[in-house]
Amino acid sequence: MFVKIKGTGSCLPEKVLDNAAISQLVDTNDEWIQSRTGIKSRHIVGKETAVSMAAVAAEKALEDAGITAEEIDLLIVSSVSSEQLLPCTACSVQKKLGAVNAAAFDLNAACSGFIVAYQMAAGQIKAGLSKKALLIGVECLSNIVNWKDRGTCILFGDGAGAAVISVEEEGNIEIPSVLHSDGSRGEVLTCKNPTGERKDGSLEGYVAMDGREIYKFAVRQVPAVIDEILEKAEKSVEEIDLFVLHQANRRIVEAIAKRLKQPIEKFPMDMMQNGNMSSASIPVLLDELKQEGKLQPGMKIIVAGFGAGLTWGGMYLEW
Repeated sequence: MFVKIKGTGSCLPEKVLDNAAISQLVDTNDEWIQSRTGIKSRHIVGKETAVSMAAVAAEKALEDAGITAEEIDLLIVSSVSSEQLLPCTACSVQKKLGAVNAAAFDLNAACSGFIVAYQMAAGQIKAGLSKKALLIGVECLSNIVNWKDRGTCILFGDGAGAAVISVEEEGNIEIPSVLHSDGSRGEVLTCKNPTGERKDGSLEGYVAMDGREIYKFAVRQVPAVIDEILEKAEKSVEEIDLFVLHQANRRIVEAIAKRLKQPIEKFPMDMMQNGNMSSASIPVLLDELKQEGKLQPGMKIIVAGFGAGLTWGGMYLEW
């Protein structure tokens, strides 16, 4: 039996913060931000929450897949910025959806989160423990960004993306995939959980990042992990139709394309209007591509993510 994505959905906050607005908060400007990141604007939560956005994205994915919430038996939410610690975000989403038959839990793998969630769900299906899984990446990163730190506040956006995966037919269930972690380098991208009010000038409870090290890490490890996936899938890089990568930064995506010696047209990007949405970036991009008719049956796709941990990984899909 095959495990495939049957439906996708996404939800972005109404409020849009463009680079001109950012320049009112920190010493920067539109040209500076775009030249270094490719980002023009990002969505920021107002009345929305992680749970509300996740539920909307999930409802759209369920409708797209043509199944009901009651049919879902596994619900995984990936997030690093949900407003609540307990209960887990997945259980709150389960309640809103009425997914009464689903085992629900959260995971934290940052920008690699959707990859991890997909592989966990596929493993559950392979083991016969689940049949239909709902995967959600959701972030309210604006809540953990220091709006006085030019190095981070220009990058991040809020949003949610969801996908329904299930068994389609008899055949090979194996999904060529790879996951890696390197905790010894975790200090290059951190965010501590504050135990009290943030002190003036303190980065406690805010995202802190060494951008130069993250760039070097991504440009080195993502092409390597894609090579691993290609070997497992027994495919050449030229056979791949699309490379759906975590939308961290335009420079990173362009550098990865160059290292793989593939045309940039194979690397769809939406960070221009969405910013870096961490674990939501990949499922949101997949949904956008699907809604735009850019994902056609039989297309060969590599999905890859990288982020805090450090974590990185990817998988090969046939649409």
